[in-house]
This record gives sequence, structure tokens and C-alpha cells, in this order.
Amino acid sequence: MRRYVVVGTAGHIDHGKSALVEALTGTDPDRLKEEKSRGITIDLGFASLEQDDTQLSFVDVPGHERFVKNMLAGASGVDGVLLVVAADESVMPQTREHFDICRLLGVTGGVIALTKTDLVDAETVELVAMETAELVSGSFLEDAPVIPVSAKTGDGLSTLRDALFEMARRADPRSTDGAVRLPIDRAFSVKGFGTVVTGTLAAGRMTTDTVLRVLPTGGDIKIRGLQVHGVSQKVAVAGQRVAANLSGVEVSDIARGDTVVTPGRFEATRRLDTLLALLPTSRPLKHGARVRFHQGTSEVLGRVAVGPLVGDPGVDAGRDDETGERDDAPGDLKPGGHAFARLRLESPAVLTRGDRFILRAYSPPVTIAGGLVIDPEPPRGGMRTAAGRRRLERLRVGLGTDSSGEDETVTVLVGERGLSGLPVAELLTRAGLRTDAADELIEKLESAGTIRRIGGAVVDTAALADVAERLVAMVTAFHTGQPLSEGVPREEVRERLFRHADGAVFEAVLGDLVTAGRLVARDRLALTTHHVTLSQEETRISEAVLRLFTDAGLSPPMVAVVPEQIGCAPDAFDRVLLWMVRAGTVQRVGALVFEASALDGLKEDVRRLDTAETPARIDVGMFKDRYGVSRKFAIPLLEYLDRERVTRRVGQHRIVL
Repeated sequence: MRRYVVVGTAGHIDHGKSALVEALTGTDPDRLKEEKSRGITIDLGFASLEQDDTQLSFVDVPGHERFVKNMLAGASGVDGVLLVVAADESVMPQTREHFDICRLLGVTGGVIALTKTDLVDAETVELVAMETAELVSGSFLEDAPVIPVSAKTGDGLSTLRDALFEMARRADPRSTDGAVRLPIDRAFSVKGFGTVVTGTLAAGRMTTDTVLRVLPTGGDIKIRGLQVHGVSQKVAVAGQRVAANLSGVEVSDIARGDTVVTPGRFEATRRLDTLLALLPTSRPLKHGARVRFHQGTSEVLGRVAVGPLVGDPGVDAGRDDETGERDDAPGDLKPGGHAFARLRLESPAVLTRGDRFILRAYSPPVTIAGGLVIDPEPPRGGMRTAAGRRRLERLRVGLGTDSSGEDETVTVLVGERGLSGLPVAELLTRAGLRTDAADELIEKLESAGTIRRIGGAVVDTAALADVAERLVAMVTAFHTGQPLSEGVPREEVRERLFRHADGAVFEAVLGDLVTAGRLVARDRLALTTHHVTLSQEETRISEAVLRLFTDAGLSPPMVAVVPEQIGCAPDAFDRVLLWMVRAGTVQRVGALVFEASALDGLKEDVRRLDTAETPARIDVGMFKDRYGVSRKFAIPLLEYLDRERVTRRVGQHRIVL
């Protein structure tokens, strides 16, 4: 299995970064005419070097302060850094800024090259090595090899190559099984081929004829062809330098900062919660300050809301060391400080949990801070509160280092959605999970009773348990208020308790309660212990009503006069009549009420009329005469027969079916 490792150069202008890359690889990374004429690197350059099963992809960045944003586009996503310090100048301003950027981006491996040693004596080289060691003291480069080299004479190049490949062997392998993510650093058109984009594949595996998506524009594209370091390939994997020929998009629709991704696995966002670290050399960062946000190859303007302070692990980060008082919502962040922060971007960026980013001041554009994305799509709500701090602390657990943090992250994100649940596809994008890892994690949390997969979403089990108890309480209260009713209408419960939930969640909760023997669920929901029991007075009313309507046959009295006829209160009559309708002893036909057996007898008698070869025909006059009823009863009864499919109206007559 081949290993692909991305190495970024870092260092001050004219310290020999490009010359060193060319000496190592044989490829001049300066490709622009202006770069050749001016003798400086302006934009990103690329080259590769192979040894055994390892391929190094060099990203050569400009050292001039005016082009730091171009440097950031290349530095994001590197596995290691080649820090270049010229022996004739030592550590310079852009050396420090590039080093700070690498630290803020979480780069963990590197090699230090002291270049241009052919221009100075050994004592000067030793002095520069000491100054460089002071710069990197306490950092990820503290124990990195420091190698004096000369690109001109070739001295030290062999040692430097060995050190770079040794660093590569220690680098964590990139995931090739997850979703594709290719931050675009160049987009251009090639005659006869069309649109071509280039970038360093950050994750996943690209193949020809694959349909992918360009974000934030959202257009789908198809990979027509691939090149890796100028060689045509059918497959490109994470860590490789890729040029992709695209169909379905014009070059004018793509720019540096866009990202090619697997459809449905990433979303563009304008609001994100982060863990922010301010450089000790920066000015205090004001709450609400306008900043330049750099991630991947993108640069976006935005504003930062400084949230609760964060200290070292195990330290009460929100407590002032001198006063002992809590300050969960500071007005600004002090130099060297750490805090949670919410960024609101002026343009969308493609982000997921765990992404590292850099902040630069709006003016002058100098690097001031860096951080990690905690949540790329946080819910609306306060961050500068005790509850907001607790949420952020939970999301911070294990960020970027511990798989147990994924458990807590999923628990928080799902819990916030309540009964609405979190679609699995959205969980993948927000939590930055691979599909296989997500399935395994969901199964683990389901077994622990934390979440539950229902349909295409996962739902918090605590929310399910809570709504189940509220549903039982609602049914219980309904029985208390309407003891003669069979139960609460099913749709009423859905509307009142599950308005914002998927129908599958409603059915799942009902199913659990039925399985547990607590509810009976038909058109109406009732407690399994509920039985309709009439009081003595209600029994008297029901018997009197039944006698009255039975005796009346097909000419019943108007409902409004019945309470007076049988001697009862109207509300008691209404309650008993509703129960009798549900029990099926009487039946409503429009505004009228009939004894049920009278209607059954009517239907049977009408059906017996159809004895000849031709269908029997009924009109209003015939119906009145046959059943001895007035028009007031005849019309509703004929319409009832139509609804029961005993008859069908044809003009002024009805045909017996």
C-alpha cells in the first residue's frame, strides 16, 4: 500500500524554498512568467518526490507578506512542513508568521532546513541553528531535525531527503474510504478538454466517470479525466496532487476556494461554533470584530463573537485567576488566550467538525488566531450563557484526538433536535463522520439506549420517553374529562404532540406504548385500563333515548327537543348520545338521529325491491308513500342510501344497486 504525504514549505521571502524544492525533486515549482522574471514565488507551486512506497507531494508557498493568503491556501491540509531558514539572514518576520500558521493549523511533523550554507561560515550556521531552535522551542518542531543544506552545491540534500521520508513514515495515513473532498486552488480551461481544476485531495478517492458536486454553488459535475502530478490516472486518493477534467460546469463558475465533494456529504455554511486560540503577539480580539477566515483554499470575510473562555485541560477556564470571579462572556479575548467563538461569515464556506482554520485581521491583514470547528451548523441560541458553555464543553470533548468524543458529539447534536430527530445524512456532514463509522457509532449508541434510529433519522431516546409520558398523561386527562368516550382521536394527538416530528416517530412511540400494554391504538387512543361505565343517571338517559328513537322508527324527533321529552339536562344528553353513536346503537344522518336497527331494516327492504331483470327505480314520492315519512325525512334517508351504496341517483330517480 502506497503512502501519500503532503509537505508544505514555510519561510521568509528569498530564503530559498523554491530552489530547495527544485534541488530535491528536479521540478521548478515556480510556473508563472512573473515568478520567473521577478525571482519570487507569487502563487502555489507543486512538485513530487518518491522513495520506495512513499510519495511526497510538495506544496511550495510564497514567502512575501503580500501573498500570505496564497500561502494559507497551500498550507491547509499538509501532513508536514519543511521550514526553511536562510543561513545568511536567520529568522525573519515571515518565518515567524509561517511558523505560527503551521502551529495554528495543527501540523504535527516537520523538518527544518538551513539553506544557503554556501554563503556563510560554519559559526554563522551554528548561530542561525540556535536562533531557529529558540523559535520552535516548545512546539511540534522542537525535536525536528535541523539540516544545513545548499541547493547550489548539493550539500546536505541527501540527508534532508532521508529526514523528509522518515517524517512521512511517521505521519498519520489519510482516509481514502470516506467522502471526497478536494479544495480547489486553480481552475482553468484547456482547449479540447474544457474545465480543469487542481488541488490536493484532502479525503476520499476520486475515479473517472464519478458524479461529484461543487460547493458552495451546488452544481453537479462528472469527472472526465484525472492526472496525478501530470500523469493520467483512473483513480486518485487522499494525499495526492490532482488535476481533474470536469464536465457539467464552466470554468467561469469555479474559483479558488470552491470544493469538489461527494454529493450529500458536505454542506456550505455561514455560521459555525469554534474553539479559538489567539496568538500571544496579537492585539486583543474584540467581540464582533471583522476578520478574514481562511480554511482549505478559501478566504471569507466574517465577524467573530467571542464566547466563554477556555483554559488548559483541568483548569476552570471561566474563572479569573486574580479575582476568582467567573467571566463566561468577556468583551474581548486577550493575547495568548483561548475561547469558544461563533463566526458569522459573509459568504458560505464548506466545513465540517474538526476542520482547522486561520483568522487574519481585516486590516492590516496579519495572522492573529487559529482554531477548530466544533459545529459547522449550530442551532439558533445564545452561546454566551451557562447553557451555551455547557453545550460547547460537551462538543469539545475529544475533538480531533479521541473517538469517545464522537459519542458525545452525536449525543449532543441529536438531543438538540428533540422529536424532529437528525437525518443520518446531516449527522455525517455536521459531525464529520465516515458512513461506515457513523453506522457503527449509531449502533453503539442505540445499544447504550442513548439514541434510536427511526426511518432515515436518529432521535434522542430521552425525548421519546418524555413524549410517551406526555401522551399517556394526555389520554388519561381525556378519559377523566370524557369518561364515555372511547379515547382521544389519533390525529388530535399527532397534531398536539408530534407536530414537528416525522410520522414514523409518532408511530414508533405508539408502537412502544401498545407493546408495553399501556395503550390501545385504533382511530382513537385509549388506556388499556379504560372501560366506559355509565352512571345510574346516564343509564336511565340511554335507555329512554333508545326507546324513544326505536318507537319513532324512520320519523324520529329532532335532537334538540329530546332532553325535555325524557327529562334530563342537555349536556348530559349530549354526552350520552355521543357515546350511543360511538357504540353503534344510534346513528346520525345529517341533523337527524335514527335507531341503528331501523336503518338496517330500511337498507334490507330497499334491496328486496330489486327483483326484476331491470333495476328497481325509486323516487321521492314512492319513498314517502312506502315508508310513511314526510319529505323532511325522505330526502336525508335517500341520500343516506346513496352513501351506503344501496342506491344510485340518476336524474330525479334512484336505481337500486
